[in-house]
Amino acid sequence: MKGCWEDITKHYPNTELDYFVVMPNHVHGIIIISSVVETGHAPSLQMQTPTLGNMIGSFKSAATKHIHEQDEKHFSWQSRFYDRIIRNERELHTIQHYIEQNPLRWELESDNETLEL
Repeated sequence: MKGCWEDITKHYPNTELDYFVVMPNHVHGIIIISSVVETGHAPSLQMQTPTLGNMIGSFKSAATKHIHEQDEKHFSWQSRFYDRIIRNERELHTIQHYIEQNPLRWELESDNETLEL
C-alpha cells in the first residue's frame, strides 16, 4: 500500500506528499496540492484539476487491488475519508506530529485489529 501512496505524485503532478504513515488498517497522510498553472489557452481547453476526492478514490482503488492480490479478499475501506485544509505552519507541524506519533499510540491500544498491508 505504501507504493500506491507514493505513486500519487506520478498520477497527479501538481501534488507533493508530506508526512504519511501506513497503519495496519488505515492511512494518515498530507497531500500538498499546488496551484494550477495557466496555459494561456481558453479555459475550456485547460485540463480540469482533480479533486482530493479523485486522488483518494484512485489511491484506494489501486491499494485495494494490490491488497486483494495478496489474498486479503475481505479487505474493504470505510466509505468516506477525513480531510482538513492546513492553513498555517502551526497546524502543519501539529498534524505532522500526530502522524509521526500515530504508530506509537496504535501499539499502546491493545484492542486494535491488525491487517498486514
